[in-house]
Amino acid sequence: TCDICDQFGRFSVFVTYMVLTLFFIPTFRWNRRYYVRTSCCNTIYELDPSIGRRIEAGEQLTIRDEDLTLVSRGRSMTSHKKCPVCGYETEEDFEYCPMCGRRF
Repeated sequence: TCDICDQFGRFSVFVTYMVLTLFFIPTFRWNRRYYVRTSCCNTIYELDPSIGRRIEAGEQLTIRDEDLTLVSRGRSMTSHKKCPVCGYETEEDFEYCPMCGRRF
């Protein structure tokens, strides 16, 4: 379960890096970073590089909370609001409707 939205979801692990190319051929990679995105609310964490390298090598690992550093907090799927007066829909955390000014 996700610590941010308390929903059940999956982790997607991906890697980013800088590449030096010579004549369109990648020759050198550096600044490799591993990230994890949750499927429930799209929260992004940075993954410990040693764990990321092991996953990239094909090992089946369990990602623990100690291996993750929060980068970007995602949006919960339950934060959708609709104004009962004018019907305006938003995912922002407004207390009043920006269209008609009524309280949500």
